[in-house]
Amino acid sequence: MRLFQGLGNNTGDYQKLEVTLQEYGVPTVVAKVSRFDWLRNAAGLVDPNYWSGTLRPRPVLDWYLKRIDEAVQEAKELAQGQTLSLIGHSAGGWLARVYMEEFGQLDVSLLLTLGTPHLPPPKGVPGVIDQTRGLLDYVEKHCMKAVYTPELRYVCIAGRYIQGARFLGDSNVEAKAMVPAENDQPTAEAVLVNDMGNSTSTAPRFRARFVGQGYKQVCGQADVWGDGVVPEVSAHLDGALNISLDGVYHSPVGSDELRPWYGSPAVVEQWIHHLLN
Repeated sequence: MRLFQGLGNNTGDYQKLEVTLQEYGVPTVVAKVSRFDWLRNAAGLVDPNYWSGTLRPRPVLDWYLKRIDEAVQEAKELAQGQTLSLIGHSAGGWLARVYMEEFGQLDVSLLLTLGTPHLPPPKGVPGVIDQTRGLLDYVEKHCMKAVYTPELRYVCIAGRYIQGARFLGDSNVEAKAMVPAENDQPTAEAVLVNDMGNSTSTAPRFRARFVGQGYKQVCGQADVWGDGVVPEVSAHLDGALNISLDGVYHSPVGSDELRPWYGSPAVVEQWIHHLLN
């Protein structure tokens, strides 16, 4: 199994997940990426396509695709002729799709994405700026559509950790703005919010609105559920097996027993069967 990092994450952030997967008998190779490596993306600033919002993955992200390919080649040696499973966290999910498109997918039988913003933000929504500068538009137009077949399976997992809220005005939020993960361990705090978006304290209300502004940049809406970074609706793909997990936070950075992320042991238990089947 190969694991690809999200934007800004490094190899060490996934060490505990790597150990957890190995405990299930899943040999794992994590792409070798440091936080400093992500500064290479600044090369896109000199590309006119960046400023026009039509940026392409190559050559700006060639360095990352090379790291993926190195991990895949190492994994092939371990697999001894068996097919490979790819796991992409956050941006690593859509970058894995770019890799499969550019380098081939014959050896891949599973792409499992964790909190990946697959869909480009809608155009023409006031206040929304495409943070990828066109990269997700390219992925949607040029990369293979998701499938779920015996030969190749796409499994897209989204977290429902916190519901966002609009910055101004009433928000159509549910009774609970945060939901706990479904396990026997201590789980995420629950913040009660009434139907008009007025929480029981100022801090939770501000947090929901702050998170909502991030969601809006990704999917065009603020008052939706997500993992604190990526909205649920953006993490799913037509044609894939789409799964939503309650109480799951986006990142390994800042996660703990009270705020489990996709790679926490109790959460891995809910999706590991896709790797074992």
